[in-house]
Amino acid sequence: MPVCALLICLALTYTGSAQTFAKLVSLTGSNAANPLFGVLAQGTDGVVFPLNTGLSSFVATVPRGGAVGTSVKILGTKLTGATSVTFMGTAAAFTVVSATEIKTTVPTGATSGTVEVVTPSRNLLSNVSFQVP
Repeated sequence: MPVCALLICLALTYTGSAQTFAKLVSLTGSNAANPLFGVLAQGTDGVVFPLNTGLSSFVATVPRGGAVGTSVKILGTKLTGATSVTFMGTAAAFTVVSATEIKTTVPTGATSGTVEVVTPSRNLLSNVSFQVP
């Protein structure tokens, strides 16, 4: 049964008896503070186990590309207090809208590649290369 949230899809499969099934009981994040949990259950009994997606934290850009001056939303988590946004190393002016969104524009001199957001606790890289024509 596929479970999707914020660009992450998990497929849970169990090859045991027909009465046994797998389900996701909490999809709140994939880091130590907000782990993913699954349950293998048969009837009313079950075993809770942590799931590790193997993904590090990242940010996503909307749109995925644009020319210099294009407005861009950067989506992620714990973005409050961000101190820097760069497009392949080129600094961009930005506004932190919320803990999950930053607004910026593609800066002059930007080239295709990684968008990076620096926060007090971590550096986050875009999950997909941003394309500048």
